[in-house]
Amino acid sequence: MRTLITGASSGLGETLALHYARQNHDLILLARREEKLRAVAQACEALGSSVEVIVADMTDFAHIHAIAKTLSTQKMDRIILNAGVSIGHSHDVAPFEEVHRLFHTNFLSLHALLEPLIPTLMGQKSGEIIFISSLASLFSMPSSIAYSSSKRAVNAYAQGLHHQLREYNIDVMTILPGFIDSEMTRKNRFKMPFFLTTEQGVMRIVHAIETKKRFYPFPRRFYALITLLNALPSGVQDRIVSRFSQ
Repeated sequence: MRTLITGASSGLGETLALHYARQNHDLILLARREEKLRAVAQACEALGSSVEVIVADMTDFAHIHAIAKTLSTQKMDRIILNAGVSIGHSHDVAPFEEVHRLFHTNFLSLHALLEPLIPTLMGQKSGEIIFISSLASLFSMPSSIAYSSSKRAVNAYAQGLHHQLREYNIDVMTILPGFIDSEMTRKNRFKMPFFLTTEQGVMRIVHAIETKKRFYPFPRRFYALITLLNALPSGVQDRIVSRFSQ
């Protein structure tokens, strides 16, 4: 199987790459940090996988688009859109430049990559597109407005793409993890509920992919709490958010 993974130089992307290397996938690993990415590629090759390394910044749309056009000339089985950034948790108004880069990385880059690749999948009448979203997309806290908004946009994009591509036998999946050990979450200075190790998170993501879950939020208890919070009257929501935002 030919598998493309973005954000493959660390965290979930790295661990997913190593998992699929053990499954003898032909890997295409994309990330902006060349030294880290090549180290991951070497580890995958040591496990017997063939690896193509692509060093690119997801916010360089012209470069990403050109890369995708090149990749579109060959069969593609699975695309895992894992690359993402956060600007941290703060009650301050986020600087526009940081929000601009966050939306470029977390959302707009997805279409820059997918636009040339989707016709290839449609021609094959097969393939999988996996979006790594976040439980944060389901309820926006005041300390993470930009991140939650960008991931909610991902959910909407993936939902529409599912309906657009299902007649071509293309599976579009949206996976919404909670807090998982990564470079991103290590910056947090608060207690993270239902915290998972990287390996625990990846095993759940792999399960969702292998069982073709169209929408897969986890951990389930965390998702249940968010669902309950969304169902409460707005006044009750306000009191709860105020309490946990102090």
